[in-house]
Amino acid sequence: MKLEEGVSLSKFTTLGTGGPARSFARPGTVDELVDLLRWAQEHSAEAAAIGLGSNLLVADEGFPGLALKLGGSLAATEIENGTLRAGGGATLAVCLHRARAAELGGVEFVCAIPGTVGGGVWMNAGAYGSDLAAVLKRAHVAGPHGAEWLTPVELGLRYRCSDLQRGEIVAAAEFGLAPRPSEEIKATVADMQARRKAAQPTNKRTFGSVFKNPEHELTAGRMLEACGLKGHRIGGAQISPKHANFIENAGGATSADALALVAEARRRALEQFGVTLEPEVQLLGPIEIPPVS
Repeated sequence: MKLEEGVSLSKFTTLGTGGPARSFARPGTVDELVDLLRWAQEHSAEAAAIGLGSNLLVADEGFPGLALKLGGSLAATEIENGTLRAGGGATLAVCLHRARAAELGGVEFVCAIPGTVGGGVWMNAGAYGSDLAAVLKRAHVAGPHGAEWLTPVELGLRYRCSDLQRGEIVAAAEFGLAPRPSEEIKATVADMQARRKAAQPTNKRTFGSVFKNPEHELTAGRMLEACGLKGHRIGGAQISPKHANFIENAGGATSADALALVAEARRRALEQFGVTLEPEVQLLGPIEIPPVS
């Protein structure tokens, strides 16, 4: 078990902000992962997987715990009898590629989700009318006392969240797919990617969608656009001029800058629409979103 100290997490986050992790490790097997989670518990340290850092805002002061980057067998993929089995560290893009090559459909929507299987299951990631709960058969969840397979019901999967807690890491997942010609899959993915490119700032540094869509006739993005927030800037971070539910690193941004924009967006949405927007981004370290009032 190799631990590194003081590794900067900014290079692992898609926004490019955040300070160092007190401890950092790259487990390659379930046993290594469990050992690391046990070590963290014994040292009263919070443990968290960072995935691709695409839905993550790390405190500028850093993370006083154990940051984990899954690799080895924990990032491998295989297909057997219509089931895609992928490690928690496998990217959703690779999963889609493997499924298409095997002429299996059902995960085309993940082309719009730049993350890993573990993070995707954790938050029940979704796009274009589907989510991982729709295709997930079970997930292998590791903790300090071992690992167990859990069904979607046992995971408590619902809109953009689950019942998983910090210190529990998705080591692997199995997805049930259906036969579909690779050309059909390719066409569907091309259409989704074109729609995403047209609507979202895909060529900018962001951490993905900031807020979950509320139960309202307007999406979070449309609501914030109506609040006049497109292009609003604090420090080096700005609300995307293209899609108001994204925050871009416009140059030299800090996590504090992004957090200030999150707070301002929530304030304006409540003031103008009476809606309290719920953040989708995950926070790591001594950082929190202030209550809106």
